[in-house]
Amino acid sequence: MWNRRMEFRIVRKKHGEVAYVKGNIEERACNVAVYIIENKATVRAAAKKFGISKSTVHKDLSERLQQYNRTLYLGVKDVLEENKAERHLRGGMATRRKYKGE
Repeated sequence: MWNRRMEFRIVRKKHGEVAYVKGNIEERACNVAVYIIENKATVRAAAKKFGISKSTVHKDLSERLQQYNRTLYLGVKDVLEENKAERHLRGGMATRRKYKGE
């Protein structure tokens, strides 16, 4: 059986990025949640910052965090819902910048 409490390793990547490799899933989920709440970051930005995939971030926040830390889950849920409500605006602004040459 797979052990969830594996050693938590931090690997430095180029340009100062940090990757959490096969570490403690609970701790990773909490760290990602705190980052998103503090920076009002998107799932994509958090995935890039922590060097993990978007689907891993989403699974950590929507499923795993709910079991480990309910208060953090509720905080990050609000930020994610706000991002989801605004994503059509961000897409429109990106298209506008693309065709204006900005």
